Amino acid sequence: MILAHPNRNQTLASGIHATSTFAIVLLLVGIAIQPARAQTFKVLYDFTNGADGGLPNPILVSDQAGNLYGTTEEGGDINSSNCNPPQGCGTVFKVTPRGKETVIYDFKDNPDPAYPGAGLSRDAAGNFYGTTFLGGTSNMGTVYKLDKTGKDTVLHSFTGGHDGGNPFSTILLDPNGNLYGTTEIGGDTEGCDIGDMVGCGVVFEISKSGKFTVLHSFNGYDGADPFSGLVRDEAGNLYGTTYAGGITSCHNGGCGTVFKLDPTGKETVLLKFNVPGKGGMFPSGPLIRDAAGNLYGTTEWGGDLSCNQQVGCGTVFKLDKTSKETVLYKFKLGADGGLPNGPLVQDAAGNLYGTTYLGGILSCNGGDGCGVIFKLDTAGKETPLYKFKDGSDGKQPNGGLVRDSAGNLYGTTPGNLGSTWGSVFELQP
Repeated sequence: MILAHPNRNQTLASGIHATSTFAIVLLLVGIAIQPARAQTFKVLYDFTNGADGGLPNPILVSDQAGNLYGTTEEGGDINSSNCNPPQGCGTVFKVTPRGKETVIYDFKDNPDPAYPGAGLSRDAAGNFYGTTFLGGTSNMGTVYKLDKTGKDTVLHSFTGGHDGGNPFSTILLDPNGNLYGTTEIGGDTEGCDIGDMVGCGVVFEISKSGKFTVLHSFNGYDGADPFSGLVRDEAGNLYGTTYAGGITSCHNGGCGTVFKLDPTGKETVLLKFNVPGKGGMFPSGPLIRDAAGNLYGTTEWGGDLSCNQQVGCGTVFKLDKTSKETVLYKFKLGADGGLPNGPLVQDAAGNLYGTTYLGGILSCNGGDGCGVIFKLDTAGKETPLYKFKDGSDGKQPNGGLVRDSAGNLYGTTPGNLGSTWGSVFELQP
């Protein structure tokens, strides 16, 4: 059985830069998991890749009424001459608690934003902010704002040069209205040491007045390929991950880093993931931060090296304020899941929730499993709350969850190019 690394953008029909795909032979290792109490799972909406959109991105946001908002990579205005017919350039959508979907905005491509590869951020006034990995005046991606009336404003068009290019990150808003994010490529286009990348990516800021500033350009040794969003502390320090870079002897380009950027722009590498990867490899989702200043995240690979031909099936990790890493859980690619590649969400008791791309019901997806929704308690016990069945429930979730005050979890499944086009789901406790 062959396992392909899950791409963070799946269509890429117009020559879009994609995550490298690693094919590896699975060694399935079963694990005994205590059965969880019954959960109620339902699909709120199935996308068709028509005017409603297709291939939803993995991060949703919600409002006080329980409506969910997100983006799709394809679909929408499929007749636009600037898009790639018949796919369309993507949408911004709303799904109500009853499952009614409304398209709020259709992307149109150059000079409009096109093909969003990340979810949305929402301010107190109800405006949305996001990124697209293509579109804009140079077709290298944009940062955009969508106001409550549905009016789209391009805040920055990337060139692929020193300002960065192909952003995949969600946008972070600070209390003063400044925006922060990352781009996968660009920045120091001559000093990047990772393969054939044109720059190793940047961290950027857009001030409330609209001024764009590159806060840091990665060089490979301090990280590369930062496609996840950022988290901020009370002092204004930014924290994030890079998928590659760091220890360059690791997997031909580094196994990724966790970094800190202070308000002056000084970068500190807090952690470099390393071969043989017992502490994890390739962090793929944004970090979360608790009240004590600890950081939590996931790695797609590494961990239990008896799994997946000694590559590992992913981890949940914690990084304390002294930069000490603790692996909280190592996935086995059994009923517990495998390849976690999205951010976590934490409840008031400190329990963590997330998804895995594979594992669960191993008869699904040719024996690889179709993914799980999991809970990790403060003692390190992992419980699969739901196992996807490769049917009408969707499969292979590749992102984070939204948790409401009642403990209900919401997320998306990505679809698989022609068979299904993704869904929005709810899991009730």
